[in-house]
Amino acid sequence: MKIRSALSALALVAGAGFGVIGTATAATAAPAPTSTAAEVGVAATKITHAQATSRFSSSGITWSSSGGCSNRNVSTCTSFDQLNLATAQGAQTLKSASGCAINITGGTETGHASGTYSHWNGYKLDFSKSTCLNNYVTGTFTYIGQRGDGAAQYQSGSGNVYANEGNHWDVTYYNCGGC
Repeated sequence: MKIRSALSALALVAGAGFGVIGTATAATAAPAPTSTAAEVGVAATKITHAQATSRFSSSGITWSSSGGCSNRNVSTCTSFDQLNLATAQGAQTLKSASGCAINITGGTETGHASGTYSHWNGYKLDFSKSTCLNNYVTGTFTYIGQRGDGAAQYQSGSGNVYANEGNHWDVTYYNCGGC
């Protein structure tokens, strides 16, 4: 009971960033869900393809395109035009935290599913699968079930979601992942 009271007091002092979960004999501090920029009416900071590639290059992140191009309006290209800054930073955080080779195969180009948190709107990137990345995602993040299409989903501590689409990881960045 004393642990729960202490954690409750800590949560109140720390603010809304933490919640208390557990019973009277066992309590655990857990991150509370945070609002996204879209939910609070704040526009995400958008970056250009050149700004994104500069960030990725400086972090050792590679990218490839089946069409060998970067035109946002061509589905076989890999474009980063209108990518959210937090999405680019999230990829950089993944690279530094995992130590894995990261290759981006999908960005903001047309041809992906629509929706608020979509590739087109700058929230998603696709990554090539590798043993290192697969082991990092499945061993570090929390399995949260399957998406409607059957893709296994894993959620990072910061709330970003990694979906295993079979031949690549489809990642939704709601934030920069602790940048």
